[in-house]
Amino acid sequence: MVDQAKVDGQVTRRIVTAITGASGSIYGVRLLEALSRQPDVETHLVVSRAGLLNVSVELDMGRAQLESLADVVHSDRDIGASVASGSFRTDGMIIAPCSTKSLAAIATGVTDTLVTRAADVALKERRRVVLMVRESPLHLVHLRNMTTVTEMGGIVFPPVPAFYANLESIDAMVDQTVGRVLDLFGIDSPLLRRWEGLREREGTG
Repeated sequence: MVDQAKVDGQVTRRIVTAITGASGSIYGVRLLEALSRQPDVETHLVVSRAGLLNVSVELDMGRAQLESLADVVHSDRDIGASVASGSFRTDGMIIAPCSTKSLAAIATGVTDTLVTRAADVALKERRRVVLMVRESPLHLVHLRNMTTVTEMGGIVFPPVPAFYANLESIDAMVDQTVGRVLDLFGIDSPLLRRWEGLREREGTG
């Protein structure tokens, strides 16, 4: 459900969120849930066909339920959408998860879907782009594409578990990763357990 503050025009930030066909659709869903609790952030959601399939298989969640988590929803086929233009101001884009197909398209400038076009736009406008790439093991082309995107100004953020935080469940590990991604956009989230150092953790002062 859209926050009333957003309806009343108090939005100060926009973040484009995409879900593509890699395993780990929970990251995109949890990200949308976390952003929905930010009254000044308007979320724009784009889901690829394979991404929607993974949401259904991995989370038993339908399209309507998924789309209800976002403020604005765009079809991946709608190249004429607002987020396809650099003149439409956003704070950047997060692809969670990012398939290696989407990574390759972004690295090579192939913008035949709205996901890849929106990422290309954000990069050319020098906005923050975070790709939560999910694949293992990685071959040389995957690694080269990651290097290319990094050289273009993007951030490659594989969703790896933070064992140092002593997280008690998979849900907590997902939350920790999502919190770290939100940090990259200057959004402080209660999902994140911050490291305070060994002395503070052990109570040795």
